[in-house]
Amino acid sequence: MCSCSCDNNIDLSQLEPVLATYADVPGSLITILQKAQDIYGYLPNEALWHIAERTGIKPAKVLGVATFYTQFRFKPVGKHLIMLCRGTACHVNGADGIFEAISDELGIGDGDTTDDGLFSLKNVACLGCCSLSPVMMIDDDTYGQLTPKKAREILSEIREKDQAEV
Repeated sequence: MCSCSCDNNIDLSQLEPVLATYADVPGSLITILQKAQDIYGYLPNEALWHIAERTGIKPAKVLGVATFYTQFRFKPVGKHLIMLCRGTACHVNGADGIFEAISDELGIGDGDTTDDGLFSLKNVACLGCCSLSPVMMIDDDTYGQLTPKKAREILSEIREKDQAEV
């Protein structure tokens, strides 16, 4: 066992097909990390150490790459991941007010997940949708030209839809 703070309930065997394909391919670390995050929903410590061990890449480099890119997460996220753009165009057009509305509506801050596990909120530098600013993505859906009221309505609709499915 490693000397890290591990997520002991992680099934590393799920990572084996990825490592069998990419462990010996130079330059494939980002691909491996992306696929690991697809499997677990985030990058557990134990998976990072296992990736380092299997690829022969130093753990510091694996962690360095994973922490450099904002696409990677280090704790589980809710069923719906809200990515709120905080880039220049969004900032100028009211992203701070959108953040306050989301934070108030859900009772969470940046990087947090609601107690019911339904939503996680992540501020991001840019979503590349400047003409729609301010903008957020929830899962694979993009919502633009937001107002605080519109953001709250979107969250309520998603919550109601999820409750109806139960």
